[in-house]
Amino acid sequence: MKTIADLVGEVGAFAGLRPEQLELVAGCGRNEVIAEGDYAFREGDVADTFYVVRSGRVALEVDAPARRPLIIETLGPGELLGWSWLFEPNRVRFDARAVETVHAIAFDGACLRGKCEADHELGYELVRRFAAVITERLQATRVRLLDVYGVPGGGGPG
Repeated sequence: MKTIADLVGEVGAFAGLRPEQLELVAGCGRNEVIAEGDYAFREGDVADTFYVVRSGRVALEVDAPARRPLIIETLGPGELLGWSWLFEPNRVRFDARAVETVHAIAFDGACLRGKCEADHELGYELVRRFAAVITERLQATRVRLLDVYGVPGGGGPG
C-alpha cells in the first residue's frame, strides 16, 4: 500500500523534491473523495485546501451572469487543483466542481504554509511550482475567452 508521500512523489508538479521535502508536504495531506456534482470549493471561499487529483475530473468554472457557468478548464489525474492557499488574501478564484467522482489528496494549506515559513527552500520550490500552475490556468482562461467571445479575423494584428 502506497503512502501519501509515495503518491505525492508520483505527481509531476512535485518531481525533483527531496525525499524529506516530500515527507513535509505529505504530512499535510489526507485522502478525500468529492462526489460527482459537488464542489471542492467556490469562488470567494477561504482558500485553505488544495488537491492532487488521483482519479476523476474537476471543472474549473467562472460564474457568468445571465449564462451557465463558463468552464475554464477540466482537470484530471495527476493535476493540481487550487493555488490560492499559497497567496494572500487566500481566497478561491474559481469554482471547482466534480464532473465525475474524484479521489484526491487534500492538503491543508495552513499546515503547508507553516512548513514553508520554517523551511524557505521548500517554500521557494512550492511557489515556483504553483506559479507554473497559475501560468497554465491563465493561458487556459485566455484560450477559453477567445473561444467564447470569438475574435473576428483571427484576433491578430493586420
